[in-house]
Amino acid sequence: MSSTSTTQLIRPARNLHGSVTLPGDKSISHRYAMLAGIAEGTTHLSNFSTGADPHSSLACMQALGATVTHNPDKTISISGTAGNFIQPATPLDCGNSGSTMRMLAGLIAPHPHTFNLIGDHSLTLRPMERIRKPLMQMGAKIDLVDGHAPITIHGGPLHAIDFDTPIPSAQVKTAVLFAGLQANGTTSLTESVRTRDHSEHALRAFGATLNRTNEKLSIPGHQKLKAINAIIPGDLSSAAFFLSAALLFPDSNLILDSIGMNPTRASLLDVITALGGKIKILNVEEHNGELIGTIQVNGPATGPRGMHIAGALSAQIIDELPVLAAIAPYTNEGISIRDARELRVKESDRIALVAKNLKAMGATFTEHKDGLDIPGKQQLHGAQIDSGSDHRIAMAFAIAALRATGDTEIHGAEAAAISFPEFFSHLDELCQR
Repeated sequence: MSSTSTTQLIRPARNLHGSVTLPGDKSISHRYAMLAGIAEGTTHLSNFSTGADPHSSLACMQALGATVTHNPDKTISISGTAGNFIQPATPLDCGNSGSTMRMLAGLIAPHPHTFNLIGDHSLTLRPMERIRKPLMQMGAKIDLVDGHAPITIHGGPLHAIDFDTPIPSAQVKTAVLFAGLQANGTTSLTESVRTRDHSEHALRAFGATLNRTNEKLSIPGHQKLKAINAIIPGDLSSAAFFLSAALLFPDSNLILDSIGMNPTRASLLDVITALGGKIKILNVEEHNGELIGTIQVNGPATGPRGMHIAGALSAQIIDELPVLAAIAPYTNEGISIRDARELRVKESDRIALVAKNLKAMGATFTEHKDGLDIPGKQQLHGAQIDSGSDHRIAMAFAIAALRATGDTEIHGAEAAAISFPEFFSHLDELCQR
């Protein structure tokens, strides 16, 4: 653990009750920041994510010549470069953010400069070959170190390609679309498993033309973007922790205000319902192609059911799997997870860390290369939890601790700030003890 590591004490709770407004969606915040940076004019964004990762994207935009202003009313204004990034004076620091590094690579590759993309230790362990391949097919010159960051991009004109995505990845799709936006010709991309479509909505919001026919997306090159005014919906991935907590208490009553209801992300709500959670949509509106709604969630009277998560569903809820695994012992039938090997190359090896911490809390389970089998009807006890400096692990086991016997200490709790700095204070407000 680093010298700045903090430990968070989580005491068991009797119930979960109240309403919460979540920080802006990370995925949308990243994309709006980047497209605002290359657009013409000044974009104004409300409810921008408070997580560290999207702020890495903002800092990179500033280094590339955009002007970023944090206004007193908590909105953010970004004056774009009108399609002309400058040569940055220093390396572009992506922090802990794989989203920043992968998507930014596609955005900057067509510009006639040399760019160095760096990040923290965890980011240098994550696979980057997946974006180098399509960008090099388009004519980009990209150097990696054994398939990883730091990345050096020798920018220049790109040409359109037809690309079949080998693994479902919204970040790879976005890198190709961002490059295609500025390339010669019309770039097309085929994905056999639909990934989240925030990039498509964001590109259209900023004025780009983009077409989809069945599994194929195409984007004509040399398009110019125009600034927008936008409200960013609350982050559904952050909501996953509270939704999972609501399942653990038969009398829970949780209201999530202004939450993102994008259909490519709403698989999570289907899973919560399948596990027995009762979800009511209280209202829903559309902003720039994104649905924003208020939902009410109540826990199941007889405890959460179990389920098997595999195939396309695993890809769609990959970020939410750690918290579902953490509450799995409390379900009636248990939860089994397969086809989630991608979890091993996230901010940490999330399968290994989930297993380590379930074991610490006294759970029985079986670990597989691509997932876990976790039987239900188990009682966990308080324990010392190792977050592995991974925000989703720190938050997932804070939820598991709510139904444990005895107190739990989360070591490396500061990792939550990567995506959700307010997490522990919101959790404390919602818990009745």
